Amino acid sequence: MASQQIEALTQALARLPGLGPRSARRAVLHLMKKREAALDPLLAALKSVSESLSICSTCGNLDTADPCAICRDPRRDERLLCVVEEVADLWALDRSRLFPGRFHVLGGRLSALEGIRPEDLSIDKLVARIAAGGIDEVVLAMNATLEGQTTAHYLAERLEKFPIRLTQLAHGLPVGGELDYLDEGTLAQALRARRPVA
Repeated sequence: MASQQIEALTQALARLPGLGPRSARRAVLHLMKKREAALDPLLAALKSVSESLSICSTCGNLDTADPCAICRDPRRDERLLCVVEEVADLWALDRSRLFPGRFHVLGGRLSALEGIRPEDLSIDKLVARIAAGGIDEVVLAMNATLEGQTTAHYLAERLEKFPIRLTQLAHGLPVGGELDYLDEGTLAQALRARRPVA
């Protein structure tokens, strides 16, 4: 039987995404066994991030500096702006190293069921960034959900008055996907987005 402190640590880790109670217990055991090599560096890193964590005032990214590293990077193309729902989406796209521009995090997506309205998101800030000029293309990288597509449609209406190229990510068949295992929505989107064979 573990002490209250160890049990509290296990429960705290179990609340993290991707970790359940069993994975959390294994992680706690590993941290306790490897205290100097694993636990102490983890504690130091958590303390450091906790003390310096901030939200980028330009794009909404989470970083330890404001503006964030992406917004400060002079190699980024300032004329390209990719709009995402959450910071996790920004990190996923940036990890791919395929998008050379900058980002804007909405902080969620429109949802009537959850009561999330346009004023609850960072939409006005996005419009202000585009109105300031210097942006040629805005990529709407919303998730392929009903709420994500509703948000993309709303943004398209809000941005249609600006002289920009407005695009969105393609949806459809995943690489390596087999037709037999795909849902009807994915198949329908793939059929609608079909293109000529080169």
